[in-house]
Amino acid sequence: MDGRIIGILGGGQLGRMLVQAAQRLNIETIILDPDVNSPAKQINSSEKHINGSFSDFDNILSLANKCDVLTIEIEHVNVNALEHISLEGRVKVHPSFNTIKIIQDKYLQKLHLIKHGNPVVENIAVNNTLEDIKLAGEKLGYPFMLKARTMAYDGRGNYKVDCLESCNSSLVAFKKVPLYAERWVSFEKELAVIVVRNVDGVIGSYPVVETVQSDNICRLVYAPARVPSSVFENAKRIAEKSVQCFSGAGVFGVEMFLTKSGDIIINEIAPRPHNSGHYTIDACPTSQYESHIRSILNLPLSKDSFIFSTPETSAIMLNLIANGSEMEYMEILQRALKVEGSIIHLYGKKEPRKGRKMGHITIIAASISEAENKLYKILPFSEISSSYCLLAKEPFIFRKPLVAIIMGSDSDLPTMKSAIEIFRKFDVPIMGPDIVSAHRTPRKLVEFSCNAALNGYKVIIAGAGGAAHLPGMVASMTTLPVIGVPIKGSALNGVDSLYSIVQMPRGVPVATVAIDNSTNAALLALRIIGTVDNRVKFLLDEYARNMEADVLLKSKKLQDVGWEHVSLYHIYIR
Repeated sequence: MDGRIIGILGGGQLGRMLVQAAQRLNIETIILDPDVNSPAKQINSSEKHINGSFSDFDNILSLANKCDVLTIEIEHVNVNALEHISLEGRVKVHPSFNTIKIIQDKYLQKLHLIKHGNPVVENIAVNNTLEDIKLAGEKLGYPFMLKARTMAYDGRGNYKVDCLESCNSSLVAFKKVPLYAERWVSFEKELAVIVVRNVDGVIGSYPVVETVQSDNICRLVYAPARVPSSVFENAKRIAEKSVQCFSGAGVFGVEMFLTKSGDIIINEIAPRPHNSGHYTIDACPTSQYESHIRSILNLPLSKDSFIFSTPETSAIMLNLIANGSEMEYMEILQRALKVEGSIIHLYGKKEPRKGRKMGHITIIAASISEAENKLYKILPFSEISSSYCLLAKEPFIFRKPLVAIIMGSDSDLPTMKSAIEIFRKFDVPIMGPDIVSAHRTPRKLVEFSCNAALNGYKVIIAGAGGAAHLPGMVASMTTLPVIGVPIKGSALNGVDSLYSIVQMPRGVPVATVAIDNSTNAALLALRIIGTVDNRVKFLLDEYARNMEADVLLKSKKLQDVGWEHVSLYHIYIR
């Protein structure tokens, strides 16, 4: 398709995927990397590859002598060599050496973005002295982020300074590395946008995605991001504007924070294909890697290249991160092979060092929720447990409630609180609790019941005392499952409410739990949701195992203490 040869500085997984994209277009690539068996070289058998450092001036000149266009898969390269090659003029360098030079130094990158009117966190340069770090704390407040200006990636080179006393330990962490400090950002989500710029300066961008970090390394990417459309469009606009202030062609990965107030702040920019864009290989007509190849050669690219393959396409990308052995991620791979829509990409890395990215899995589905259900079939159980849910959960303000909780009176709230706590524990969003009286607010009752399914609720929990008509009246106006909670009153201890709710006429079912037992109502609702949501099902299984373990522990204690001392046993257990 094109006779020009591309030289790539770096032969890691990004270089590997650039080579794959170039091969599809029959474009020759040559790799400069110190590893003779680097991921990119493994799939590109060429005698022209150079085994050497991409920070070495002469190695880069040697690569330039063999190609027509130079590009990078890692920004930690010798920019002096790239400047020399650019000034000679024979070989094109993309992105420009000046762009790479600015982005290499994260503090200079921030100053450049500020100069061109882009939103970034307040930051200051810091000398590597205890006095300077303390001054940063006085100006920015605690906590603040202390960051290495150069050679920082995947969370390396970042240190959270919590208080004055931790300034000393931050010095130990960084030693003589050049530093800068940033004000702490309280954010709801981390977002990213892949922006493409061709030689003529024409810019386009892929959908906004959401990244989920684990130990400062990206673990998951949700595509598209689970944010309102206004946030989505604002993030794209900010990302595209930020790339306009840099020169040169290629793909740029723009990382951003979505703050709790709804603002978008740029975290940093990568002048190359980005981990958050892996999903584009399987979910978009043109991957970020092919877009990079096309843009640096100024080959045609349409805006349709940057959209999802279909309007219904959604994707979740899971990074396969080594923990020191092959066992865990190999088990994940075995499970992924059995899940339809899961596409495995391995990078050919031999040594599974802790924290090393060994590959990724892209899960394609018709919706994010469907993709999540597939994800939970792949992940190890330890990551689906409560601790992982805190990592992967979608912030509450952006999620649609699955369960509606209503009650007939505010006096019912103490009973219904137990259900609310269960949903919080399982990280399932709810509507309510709200007061909907069957007798005092009949119009509100009708409006709620008739619109419940349209509002996206999957289950309704209704608590009522006395005549307790609320659950039955709701069930008569919706086909959603309704769970009734009889609430104890002052007259008949809740037996009247129990009979009223449980004795529904044929054809209008209401699932009824024990008197005042809203906990079971919540668990029953979760079991209903768990039939289509694997995350909830896994957590219910864990909940049941924990209950079993508690009972077995009590059994053991009873045997140890003896039944004669059962009262002492109860005190001891609690």
